[in-house]
Amino acid sequence: MTRTNSFTGKLAVVTGAGSGMGRAAAIQLANEGAKLALFDIKRENAEHTKQQIEKQGRSAFAFECDIASSQSVKAAINETVERFGQIDVLFANAGIAGEMAPIETMAVDDWEKTIQTNLTGTFLTVKHAIPSMKKKGGSIIITSSVSGNRVFSQAGFSAYSTTKAGQLAFMKMAALELARYKIRVNAICPGAIKTNIGQSLHSSPDVKNIEVPLSFPEGDQPLEHGPGTAQQVAELVSFLASEASSHITGTEVYIDGGESLLRG
Repeated sequence: MTRTNSFTGKLAVVTGAGSGMGRAAAIQLANEGAKLALFDIKRENAEHTKQQIEKQGRSAFAFECDIASSQSVKAAINETVERFGQIDVLFANAGIAGEMAPIETMAVDDWEKTIQTNLTGTFLTVKHAIPSMKKKGGSIIITSSVSGNRVFSQAGFSAYSTTKAGQLAFMKMAALELARYKIRVNAICPGAIKTNIGQSLHSSPDVKNIEVPLSFPEGDQPLEHGPGTAQQVAELVSFLASEASSHITGTEVYIDGGESLLRG
């Protein structure tokens, strides 16, 4: 999906831009001409992405931002608008895997942290971007997942899957509400992708007690027989952000090589 300089003069905000799918999408959009506002909970990670973009002669700025905090998100968005102007693209990508545990033994604090980061964080990111985006319209892309939407067999993922299902409902509500401002809202639903989100996942010892045995004799990733790449996701994000998808809104797009069709 190469569209050289299709985002020239436009500003894209990417959350979770310091690694994985966020970093790949930021670099892809920059390569196509966009200016980038890079949000990450660790500024040094966003700075690393910034350096990569600047080496390619593109413009970017790094912000430390905790999407679970309304104050943090609002401050980062406001500074972005002051520095760059109109937000044209928002990739609400940041999130955590959280605690993997049985519902019975999951700590309330672990449940609430995952909900606050993934679901409320998406709400806050979109909420604070709207005042800028509604002036000229644009594209919002939310990172959801196959988990909670097509796949329900992952033991202990009740909190994570709940946030991912909730993001799709929020996306559809936002798409209808914001259509009058020519703001499109869509979601991507990745399956297994080579990223570092597993670093934010903690598994409790008793999760094995609720596992449901699954066996796929020919493998569980039928298209490529392995996980997807962050670059493949970046190209999808670029498509949904571009005018090539100008009549698409309120839609979830699965990017999992057919994996969820076996697991669903």
